[in-house]
This record gives sequence, structure tokens and C-alpha cells, in this order.
Amino acid sequence: MKMPTINELKDFSTQVRRDIVRMVSAVNSGHPGGSLGCTEFMTALYQEVMDYSSEFNMVGENEDLFFLSNGHISPVLYSVLARSGFFPVSELATFRKINTRLQGHPTTHEGLPGIRMSAGSLGQGLSVAIGAANAKKLNGDKHLVYTLHGDGELQEGQVWEAAMYAAGKKVDNLIATIDYNLKQIDGATDDVMPLGNLRAKFEAFGWEVLEVLKGNDLESIIAVLKEAKAAMEKAKLARAGFRAAGSGS
Repeated sequence: MKMPTINELKDFSTQVRRDIVRMVSAVNSGHPGGSLGCTEFMTALYQEVMDYSSEFNMVGENEDLFFLSNGHISPVLYSVLARSGFFPVSELATFRKINTRLQGHPTTHEGLPGIRMSAGSLGQGLSVAIGAANAKKLNGDKHLVYTLHGDGELQEGQVWEAAMYAAGKKVDNLIATIDYNLKQIDGATDDVMPLGNLRAKFEAFGWEVLEVLKGNDLESIIAVLKEAKAAMEKAKLARAGFRAAGSGS
């Protein structure tokens, strides 16, 4: 399959941004900030980095998997999935409407292709991803599992229990990513519950940490994701963490 050029990726992310604004404004409901801030990351993941099939099945055997933990940024996920061929783009117009499959937070019971976990209660995505990663290891599947988390949800204790488990059990096929924008729904993270030095925290838990300082720059995101993926494949690091500072969220 021909890989997209950087200009094509930029055009893709621009269209995703349009989708986000249209979806949220049409129903006067949703979370545009975090969605817009993660547009380039999601574009890079689905259009450049992940190995997957748009012929969706829940098991996801022999393909990379992605789990969105901060489910309130569903608009960016829905747009990227639709424009990656998982379901018709026209369905984006049903976002948050009665009987839609595109709920405000993704749900599995709606049967929407690309959705493998119900998100909304923050802090659960890493635990789910670890389960999927362990299943791949048991099945001899060499593909990776990716997650995305908001920085505010790192105030949930379950995240750190999962991080400790991943290190202790050497879950070496998982790349967890954090949208580190220093904002959450009640204000600045420093005002609600200071996160301190995230890099030092994850390293203390035994994670390998990589950072993207330009969180809305496609080339920077792709470079670090590929670095994390290559490091896991070649050096078999126990696990890899990735911190994204999104200026648009």
C-alpha cells in the first residue's frame, strides 16, 4: 500500500478538524478542545504508523490495536475512523443524536467498527490495553497495542496500578501515549491536582519514556512513534511511554 505524503497527511488532518467542528457545533454538545489537540496524533497513528485492517473484527488478530481511554474526545476518533474506511463518512452527521452509533463516548454495544472498548469512565484504557497486549503475546501475535490518555485522567489511581503491572509483568508490546496539555474540564491540571514530573513518574514505574514537544507537528509525532515502535521491535524494551504536548487542546 502506498504511504501518504506529508502534505496528504496535513490535508487529512485539516479535514478531520473540519469534521470535529461540524459534529460538535451541529448538536451544541461535545468536547472540541481535546479532539482538535489530538488531530495530528490520530492522523499519524491511523494513516502512517499502525498496521491494521479496516475490515473490522473485535478480536483484531494479526493487526495493531488502539484503545482511546479519554473517550470524551470521540469526535476525533470517529472522524479518523470514518476517513480511514471503517464506516461511511456520512454517518458523522449523526454524532450525539438519538439512536446514533456515534455516542458522545464510544460504546461497543452500538457495533461501530473500530471501537473495541466503551470509554467515558476515565482511567480504564491502560488496563484494557494491557489485557489485549497480553492476549496477543499468548496467541503469538507480534503486533502492538496503542493507547491515548488525557493528562487529567492520570489523577486516577487505576492508571498507576496498570502502569506498575505493565512494568512488573514486562508487557513489551504496548505503547501508551498521553496528551499532555495541562488542561482538564475543571481548569489547569496544576490547580486541580498537580501531576508533577510525569517523565520521572513513568520512569520510576519502569517505563521507557519518549517526548514530542511539538504535539501538533505531524513529522515530529511520526518520528517519535516510529522510534518507540522500532525500539520495542529491536531492543525489546519492557514497555514504551510517549508524552505529547498538544498546543491545540
